[in-house]
This record gives sequence, structure tokens and C-alpha cells, in this order.
Amino acid sequence: MTSNTVGDAPFLPEDDTYHQLSDDPHETETTWWSFNVPERRIGGWLHAAHLPNQGTVRWRVFAWDPRGADPGRLAYFRNSGPVPMIDNPDLRDITFPAGGFSVKALNPTMDYHIAYSDPAAKFAIEFEHCSVHSPQRFTPGEAPAMFNPHFDQLGHLTGELVLDGERIEIDCHSVRDRTWGPRGGAHLQSRKPEHLRGEYTVREPGGPSWRQVERQRGRGRIQYIFGHAGAETGFLSFVRPQDGDAAGFSPLNVGWLLKDGRFERLDKTRSRMRNYRDPRTGWSAHMEVQLVDVTGRTMDAEGFAVSHMCEHGTGANALMRWEFDGRIGWGEDQDGWKPDHFAELMRALRDVGRTGHAHQ
Repeated sequence: MTSNTVGDAPFLPEDDTYHQLSDDPHETETTWWSFNVPERRIGGWLHAAHLPNQGTVRWRVFAWDPRGADPGRLAYFRNSGPVPMIDNPDLRDITFPAGGFSVKALNPTMDYHIAYSDPAAKFAIEFEHCSVHSPQRFTPGEAPAMFNPHFDQLGHLTGELVLDGERIEIDCHSVRDRTWGPRGGAHLQSRKPEHLRGEYTVREPGGPSWRQVERQRGRGRIQYIFGHAGAETGFLSFVRPQDGDAAGFSPLNVGWLLKDGRFERLDKTRSRMRNYRDPRTGWSAHMEVQLVDVTGRTMDAEGFAVSHMCEHGTGANALMRWEFDGRIGWGEDQDGWKPDHFAELMRALRDVGRTGHAHQ
């Protein structure tokens, strides 16, 4: 099967199914679908990670809203853990084992039907993801997926969510993505000498202590943000806090600007984000994003987190309400941390000076 790794080569219909690149035990291929219901402040995911050389898959389905962020308080949460994969899996028409969700390709590389049901929990979801553009390739050779093919794709989702037995319409724009290749074991660890020595320097010392912790290099931090107001306006990007400055602005590494219905890659030398964190939780609360694409078009976006999902007790996924170009859009902030790094951030946020006030 094709690996489709070069430059801006288009993804092919064969890329709708699984790939086999190597015999690496950590080779992984993911399929991820996001959705939202803005009126209810509901965000949600369906995600599956297949390890072909181990013969296993792990799938997850969850929905979150303001009622709570940890798995025990989420609107819905289910994690299969590693389970044996079915024989000869075809991602174009599959139902993941052990009660997982289903994916059916309706139009190669563009349109899909997604469904999942958990009657015991009075939960179900079914929608069509109709893409508004072809898959947008992650820039080859750029962090965080240095060597793995990756794409993102915006779609118009229509369908229905059943939550606690209540039927809720889905009519939103949101993103799906795919990644394949080695992504565990040694592939997950920095081999830089300073990291191996346990040294986590910052590029530009200064600013509040928690912002310095956020900028520490070699910690495996990853942040992914997106927001769209329909098929004409929005953005998507990975953030590089490791390359941020003392004022708190982090460059945007790869991604797109969607304006007047036209996608262009971001100019990573001129696009940046500044995050404001809730000192109680450490999670993203408010963002300023300044976007410039490779043709010089610009857009400023301001985002507010309206609900969170924290699966692992550190960073969180947030449903974001965005304001840009005179419009309101919706999307996510995916804020990933390793536990020891997040604990250091929280110590800095909880630090109290002589006046009894937390550092700003």
C-alpha cells in the first residue's frame, strides 16, 4: 500500500485504508474524528490507534461538556484498551472490535459515515463527515510528526448524538486526521544530549515562572489548535511553545489559514499564539492567535475555552469558542503534557509571593 510521504503529493483513494510501512513493533496508524455541539458546549472524539505489527487496536469514544472534565465526570467516556484487531482490517468499511465505532467511506478521501452505540449508557452517535477540501498534508520533516505521513481535513458534520437518552442534533464543522508510521518506544523519546542529561533549558529566559516552565525544551510538549466558522473561514495549527519568547508568544509550526474559502499554508515565521492559563487547573482558558499565510493574508483570532476533557490528569482538550474576521467559530485546543512537566507547571502557577498573591 502507498505511503505517500513526498512533498505536496495528493493523498490517493488507497490512503483511505491501512498502510504497512515497516516491521517496527511501534508502527501505529490512527483515525480520529472530532465533533461539537456549540449550543450545549459539547465537544467529542472518536479515535482508534491500530498497531499492525502487534495485531492490536485501542479505540476511544468520549463527549465532554461543562459538567466535568475527568473520565468519571465526563458526559461520556469509554476506552477499550488494547484489544485484538480483526483479520484483514479495511478502514474503508470497518467496525472496531469489542463494541467499537464504525467507519464507512462514502466518497474516497472525502466523505464518510461514522457510527457508535452504547445502549447501556444511553449513548449513541451517528454522523456523516463531508469534507470541504482534500486532505491537507502535514509539512514533511516538521515537528511533531517528523517522519510520519499526517493529514488534517475539515468537514461539515450532520447527524445525531444521543446523550443520557436525549437526542441532540449535530450540525457543525470540525476536523478529522490520520497519521501512520512508528510512534512509540524510542520514537517517542528525544535523543538530544541535553534531554538525556535531564536539562530543560528555555530559548529566551524571562517572564513569569510558569511561562518559562511552559517553554522548556526537550519535554515532548505538543499543542494543537483549530477553529472554523463554516467552510469559508478558520485556521488549524500545531504550536511550538519550546520556541516561544519571554512575552509568552509561541510560533505556529505548521497548519493552514482558511479565508474567503481558500486554504493556504501558514507562514511559520510570522504566525504565533499567546496562551492564558487558569491558575487553578493549569488548563488553557483564553488565547490570542495571530495568523499570516504564505501569501501574506492575515487573521487575528481570540479563543475562549468553554469546556474541558482531561483524560490523563495533566493537560486537557478544550472546546474553544473563537472570534475572528467578525465571525464566531468553534474548534479545539489539544494541550498535551507529560506528568512530571505538568506538575512543574502547577507548582509555578500555585506559587505565592510575599504579598500573598499568585504570580501573574
